[in-house]
Amino acid sequence: MLSRSLISAALATAFGLAACAQQPPVIPVTETAKVDPAVAMQQLFTDYWEESLVLNPVVATYVGDSRYNDRLPNFLSAAERAKVTTFNQKWRARIAAIDTTSLAEQDRNSTQILLRELDMSLEGDRFPGYLQPINQFYSLPNQMAQLGSGTSAQPFKTVQDYDNWAKRAALIPPLFAQAIANMREGVKAGVVQPRVLMEKVLPQMDALIVADPAKTLFYKPIANLPADFSAADKARLSAEYTTLIRDTLLPAYRGLRAYIHDEYLPKTRSTVGLYALPDGKAWYDYQARSATTTDLAPAAIHQIGLDEVTRIHGEMRKIMARLKFKGDLQAFFKFLDTDKRFEFKDEPALLAFFEALRAKVEPGAARLFSLQPKAGFEIRPVETFRNKSAAGGSYQGPSEDGTRPGIFYVNTYDLPSRRTWDAEDLYLHEAVPGHHFQIALQQELTDLPKFRRFGGETAFQEGWGLYAESLGKELGVYQDPYDHFGYLQNELWRAIRLVVDTGLHEKGWSRKQVIDYMLANSAQSETQAISEAERYMAIPGQALAYKIGELKIKALRARAEKELGAKFDIREFHRQVLKDGAVPLAVLETKIDRWIAASKS
Repeated sequence: MLSRSLISAALATAFGLAACAQQPPVIPVTETAKVDPAVAMQQLFTDYWEESLVLNPVVATYVGDSRYNDRLPNFLSAAERAKVTTFNQKWRARIAAIDTTSLAEQDRNSTQILLRELDMSLEGDRFPGYLQPINQFYSLPNQMAQLGSGTSAQPFKTVQDYDNWAKRAALIPPLFAQAIANMREGVKAGVVQPRVLMEKVLPQMDALIVADPAKTLFYKPIANLPADFSAADKARLSAEYTTLIRDTLLPAYRGLRAYIHDEYLPKTRSTVGLYALPDGKAWYDYQARSATTTDLAPAAIHQIGLDEVTRIHGEMRKIMARLKFKGDLQAFFKFLDTDKRFEFKDEPALLAFFEALRAKVEPGAARLFSLQPKAGFEIRPVETFRNKSAAGGSYQGPSEDGTRPGIFYVNTYDLPSRRTWDAEDLYLHEAVPGHHFQIALQQELTDLPKFRRFGGETAFQEGWGLYAESLGKELGVYQDPYDHFGYLQNELWRAIRLVVDTGLHEKGWSRKQVIDYMLANSAQSETQAISEAERYMAIPGQALAYKIGELKIKALRARAEKELGAKFDIREFHRQVLKDGAVPLAVLETKIDRWIAASKS
């Protein structure tokens, strides 16, 4: 259930995105001391964002800034990764040159957040993620295919848009060649992906490698050329794209696929946790701190997960008693997972169900939220070339200029495994009042620096998504006991993530141990358990963010309700949580405590 911000962050950090374009002008350090610190810091935030977009042109595309849509740096190369390090060091030094003691609260928060981002990025330089540039979840070939399909962030509305993608796509082969070079280096260093993950990459690539250029995903923009293009432009673009796909893209995809199958796969590892790699324990500790924005040790997180699993099982048994179900919890899980009453008839029925939820939930949201985004969102099925390994749902934020709405992607692969009791909860998490509310609204907070509007911490974003699920009854859903159980099941799933992610990467659990634990303790199908287990293998630590973030938001709400009593206003609490974007959890706690104190007086 990944947000657009997470995808952008993955590009910027996991892949080390960089560019060699000219940098925008910046204020020299010697000049910043001569101006008001507040003015200097605002200029710094602006300059930082502008330079970061030059450094990360694909991220710029995702946030709706089209100035660099023709660029694709070789961000996997040593030279480009060094530029990222230099960039982070430079901005760290610029902040240090400004006296921040007199800054207003919001500027202090922005400074604290930016410093954390820079420091975490610099700390992460020691870990060689660039030697593992491809897996089934963050797949560079899939990323490029989505951009070039005309259905993602890359725009295809003007002739210039088409020319931009042609220039960017021509730079894919050197990027793939660098990925191969890095993987070869990784083989020598003993830093390779688990075999089971790379086996899933091959069919993903096979779905993209089609002999006839006109039948590839990359040709879809030509099949959907705008009617107002001239005949000459249509003919030119059709010919250029056919040549580009046939002579540049398909050979690059075939070459990468051949390397992975013939050379890399035999060298992959049978282990599946980060602990098994050089410096793996420190690497996972870093991933956990980065994802949760806390200093919680993996062992402590593991215990929190076990405790939450026990608590939620107790809540589930109460529903079983209400339904007068005869059998234990495992029998109830099997019933929910196999009974045909909980199946959708077909894909259109599943999508129609979510559209109906839109009308059902939004009136209730007005009772709980005074702060809502202006942007709308669409509901779409996950594309077939990636749905087998994709999560059950995900969200991509709207563009800044309003021309592209948010997108709630629903996975319809293996339709019988997509259960009706799971749907209301998924909608609340990904759409309203979950990711769409939080991410689209954050982009509209124009008083915040852009690095905060278009960035953000996973622990807050996913913690908010999970907290949003808990609002179901207040929003008028979860009226059926099975739907309420669906909420508990998904809360349970996030608690299980704490157990199995730490189990995988610190305690040395096998893939089978993880899947068996999931199936024994939840109602998820084997298809979903396999997909989720392999997701945790691919992105260590990210799954910890959900439950840790949700527990913090719930704790802050409980604190506010207790201390404010009759003065507590749920709409105002939600406004306070959302009004500053996706901040680290410590920043969130500090500002809510300030609000509580101010509300008392």
